[in-house]
Amino acid sequence: MSDSGASVPDQFYSGVIAEIYRHMRAHSFDAAPFARLIRRYGEPALELGCGDGDPLLDVVADGLNVEGLDSSLDMLQRCQSFAEQRGLHVVLHHATMEAMELGHRFKTIYLAGPTFNLLTSDAAAFAALARIRDHLLPGGVALIPLFVPTPTPPQQLGSVRSHQSDQRRSMRFSVLAEQRNIAERTQTSLLRYEIVEHDVVTERVDRDWILHWHSPSGFASLVESAGLDVVWVRTVDRSPVTDTSTSFSFLITRRSDVNSDADSDAQQPTAQRPATPRQKETT
Repeated sequence: MSDSGASVPDQFYSGVIAEIYRHMRAHSFDAAPFARLIRRYGEPALELGCGDGDPLLDVVADGLNVEGLDSSLDMLQRCQSFAEQRGLHVVLHHATMEAMELGHRFKTIYLAGPTFNLLTSDAAAFAALARIRDHLLPGGVALIPLFVPTPTPPQQLGSVRSHQSDQRRSMRFSVLAEQRNIAERTQTSLLRYEIVEHDVVTERVDRDWILHWHSPSGFASLVESAGLDVVWVRTVDRSPVTDTSTSFSFLITRRSDVNSDADSDAQQPTAQRPATPRQKETT
């Protein structure tokens, strides 16, 4: 596992949250759309925000040359452990998207879901796009799903979701409070994660989860400013993308030499608001 551009991991997905995440997330991800994307545009590939390996490990198991990157060392350690349990070899990088310096480039870079929304400012998003640009081979592409988060209904604040890991131990998750800043395009949710053993809370972590959203036109401007071209912008159902769209994906490239009609049958991202905060969706 390499370590590039990442500090001591005090990011959101650490400690008990890294453990609970896999059990409390809203859904898993089908590897097939990402495998199709990679076969269409080429290897090697890089999954940004790979977390603990979903869908990265399934794509690797499909025989494709794909590496993973995440800012959370705890999540990467879990990913490595899951890979070893499955007898898979996977190259993992500990870095942030906006500071990655991996020493080699890729034909296909993708995020499995709108993890890009975790970059909390346009400046951070621009920096990440610049690093993506510098890690693309000629003709290479990057897939970036995005979404506009919706506020948590007031009646759901404090509502607890739980997972029973065994007869003695359970995991709990809840949204305690939320603030929305329209001017800055951010939503900050105070989340609580708990481990309960024998009906006693043994671990509790309260942590702010910040999402930063983009309009399609605003993100297109960032893409162009970072020296990239937009190949296409699409919604899940292929409906026209407007600045009121709340779920859409960008396919971008360093050059305008990719056929914009290519991969027209690929499954599109379903960037719903996750019940637990690591946004992952499909291509």
